[in-house]
Amino acid sequence: MKIDINSDMGEGYGPYTLADDEALMAQISSANVACGYHAGDPLIMDRTVGLAKDHGVDLGAHVSFPDRMGFGRRKMDIPLPELEAHVLYQIGALAAFARRAGHRITHMNPHGALGNLASADPAIAEAVAKATMDFDPEIAFLVLPGSALETAALDCGGSVVRLFLADRGYLPNGQLAPRGEFGAVIKDEAEVVKRVLGVLRDQTLTCVTGEQIAMPVQSVLVHSDTPGAVTLAKRLRHDITANGGDITSLSAQHNAQ
Repeated sequence: MKIDINSDMGEGYGPYTLADDEALMAQISSANVACGYHAGDPLIMDRTVGLAKDHGVDLGAHVSFPDRMGFGRRKMDIPLPELEAHVLYQIGALAAFARRAGHRITHMNPHGALGNLASADPAIAEAVAKATMDFDPEIAFLVLPGSALETAALDCGGSVVRLFLADRGYLPNGQLAPRGEFGAVIKDEAEVVKRVLGVLRDQTLTCVTGEQIAMPVQSVLVHSDTPGAVTLAKRLRHDITANGGDITSLSAQHNAQ
């Protein structure tokens, strides 16, 4: 079983930081780097790309609505052509730093409200997929299994990697439970690890309503701003390996297919 461990990185601004990116980078195989819209700035992006390159970690674009004040978690009503331009702009900005570091963008993962909408709304999913494919058709999409973004990416001829968010609760339709609802965020480390191992073993998940849903995944996300994220990533890496898993980056999985 080959499984990727990825995390959202570079989610600070100026002198402010949310996570220990350097320590966490040593525990993951793929990083989703904020591109300046919900978090991040040129210096943070440059530094984070360099960390990914130094650690041999895959580099992904973590694109967002232009909502720094709301950390990208607020829905924005943006015309689809404008949304495409925003996505393209962010990927291009990250690619500039990747080029200087001798690295490359291997995947993309929309953040927050944009990610939720791209998972549920076919029109928004198509805009995100089109902008990405226009930039580089080799970029893979991190997607929720069965989501609108998975369909849009495949329809555009792209490749997808199905993602499981380690500390988030799911609805029966496979979407994330909204933050603030009961069971939407799992904070107990032991419970998070138990859920991940169960999903990888059975490819199913018990959602917040108690129903069993299919959850076929190749990648597990650890949120970098979760308290104890480094310890959690270390434990996941150890326990997945101990149960027969092989921690493998997204690009290595794709190249092996």
